[in-house]
Amino acid sequence: MASRMGCWLQSNQLDVPEPANLPGSSGPPAPYVVVGDEGFALSPHLMRPFPRRGLDAKRRHFKYRLSRARRYVECAFGIFANKWRVFLSPIQLAPQNVNVVIQACVVLHNYIHTYDTTPEEEADVYIPPSQTETLPLGRSGSVGMRVRELFSDYFSSPEGSFPLPQ
Repeated sequence: MASRMGCWLQSNQLDVPEPANLPGSSGPPAPYVVVGDEGFALSPHLMRPFPRRGLDAKRRHFKYRLSRARRYVECAFGIFANKWRVFLSPIQLAPQNVNVVIQACVVLHNYIHTYDTTPEEEADVYIPPSQTETLPLGRSGSVGMRVRELFSDYFSSPEGSFPLPQ
């Protein structure tokens, strides 16, 4: 992750919550992760799907759940961009002004969300945490694989499972 946020995430400089047990699970605590796609390298801080070949039911279930989480994020950004149309295309401003525009939109969004009395249905979306601090240190990819397996096991367990669509 070459971006500033990626570097901060890798070096634990973001204010990420401490690892926590997954709902209904007595397994090891799991740290929070960023949800990504195949374009990103797997790491303890970033979950991506399993490779496409030879997926068993457990891995297909994980891939479905990860894909669903990504769709929630994409939909949330779509809603945000429709409200603040400046995000519908590349912003044609100097970088320091782009930061101000983004910050202003976030503040306005939060203000409206807090004080708007218009009823609206909101999905209660749970994106589970991951597990870096509780796993032994090692290569980032190998720890990331163990974190991904932890989620895969959890999503296939009675506590974390729900039926896959047919």
